[in-house]
Amino acid sequence: MSGWVWAAAAGGGLLVLILARRPLGALARLLGRSGLGLAFLWLFQGLGGWLGVSLGVNLFNALVLGVLGIPGFALLLLAQWLIP
Repeated sequence: MSGWVWAAAAGGGLLVLILARRPLGALARLLGRSGLGLAFLWLFQGLGGWLGVSLGVNLFNALVLGVLGIPGFALLLLAQWLIP
């Protein structure tokens, strides 16, 4: 292949990265917050057994905590209480 094809491909790839910067940043923040939510659920697992409350350590609960934060934790506890 000639040099201009490689340059056009590199320019197109750079343009895609520039245009996708905000969505990729939002996705990275969501993954980070969900990771923290997963760690919190893991820590809560030991304390929750002592309190008589149990939440599963799974991706769905971590995503709820990552998106909603503390209100999401209250929502998960309420859902666990309402749905036996």
